[in-house]
Amino acid sequence: MIPDRALRKLKDLLGPENVLTRRDDLAPFGTDATKLSYMPDAVAFPGNAQDISRILVLANQEDFPVIPRGAGSGKSGGALPVRGGLVITMDRFNRILLIDPENLIAKVETGVITSVLQEEVEKLDLFYPPDPASTKISSIGGNIAENAGGLRAVKYGVTRDYVLGMTAVLPTGEVIKTGVETAKGVVGYDLTRLLVGSEGTLAVITDVTLRLIPKPPSTKTMMALFPTVSAAVETVSGMTRRKIVPTALELLDRLCIDSVREELGMSVPPECGALLLIEVDGEKTITKRDGKRIRDICLESGALGFVAASRKRDADKLWEARRNVSPSVYKLRPDKVSEDIVVPRTRMAEFSSFLDALGRKYELPIAAYGHAGDGNIHVNVLFDKKAPEEADKVERVVRELFRKVLEMKGTISGEHGIGLTKAAYLDMELSRPAIEVMARIKLAFDPKGILNPGKIFPYKV
Repeated sequence: MIPDRALRKLKDLLGPENVLTRRDDLAPFGTDATKLSYMPDAVAFPGNAQDISRILVLANQEDFPVIPRGAGSGKSGGALPVRGGLVITMDRFNRILLIDPENLIAKVETGVITSVLQEEVEKLDLFYPPDPASTKISSIGGNIAENAGGLRAVKYGVTRDYVLGMTAVLPTGEVIKTGVETAKGVVGYDLTRLLVGSEGTLAVITDVTLRLIPKPPSTKTMMALFPTVSAAVETVSGMTRRKIVPTALELLDRLCIDSVREELGMSVPPECGALLLIEVDGEKTITKRDGKRIRDICLESGALGFVAASRKRDADKLWEARRNVSPSVYKLRPDKVSEDIVVPRTRMAEFSSFLDALGRKYELPIAAYGHAGDGNIHVNVLFDKKAPEEADKVERVVRELFRKVLEMKGTISGEHGIGLTKAAYLDMELSRPAIEVMARIKLAFDPKGILNPGKIFPYKV
């Protein structure tokens, strides 16, 4: 609980209009895309780094948790107030401060929605490549906290690759600047890369300097239909062998196709067991050449059909259907657990066979989709929590899934982070000494453990 005197001080610091304490007002800030729910004691809307600094100093004095929150689109519970306390939401940090076409950088506050930044830089023929499926609702700060990847990661990399520097408030209240605004910089430890992916446990990031690149002059979107997932992933391997690197290379299995069939806007035959959404970009001659090579590879690999979007609106419709897969699979069951594992690309066919067997073993629908180009597959275990015979199986399914992924030299999280939902499985992938090193880093940043407690570590830190 936050003491009443601390709540009064918060209202004095921020103004009463920027502090919520009524239970009805708090509820939306206690949940996220996991659909789990934990009630905070209060919610604050700071407006600048100094506001956050004062909040954190007060939290250390009064010993209450502080939980940073972006847009609430996280899938591992990283912004949930699991021990109560104060949620600080970054809604007011919503300004694009600078777009510099000559130095190819942008400075933005962390509450800016990802697609808003992308649209603004593209007006200047620039490009910010990180493209999570939640791009229209997720914030830059949330992307940084989880080191989001997304649809274009196969060619352009992940969020970390575009963060040059930042302003951050430490849990003890100090405001620091990290990184550079230049193409190079190796002065001291790389705190910028440490904070990217730290899931709001080491600092509250208020603004960032991001690297931009020139906007590709041409893109081409294609869809290939296959009888099985194995045939689709073997096609991905064929592209790799021929040194083709698409901008995006997305896989949907049969359950996912059935969930978004109407949104695809084109006929998909019932015998289709998988589809690939493929995009290439670059000079027009290159996209035309690569598009033809990809078509040939798909047809040689037994594709049931191949379609190239001739208009931008047709391409947009395909990608919108892909972005809607996650909510659409709820048609199969009212509840789900979503995991974002990564396996080596060369073992995706084997992994697909394993998922089929796992679903049959536990008699649960398991839908798989995601970034086939880099082996990052979103595995959705669907169930009904009101049916105990289904709900009781889920933890066993997830643990068996993770054991197989690690046996295949993969990882249990490619872009969603550990947060709350995967903390119990952390020691399946990391050794105890490695976890303890991380815990010591957390302690150095946050001696009293007030910032986003209960996340990442499988025991109290």
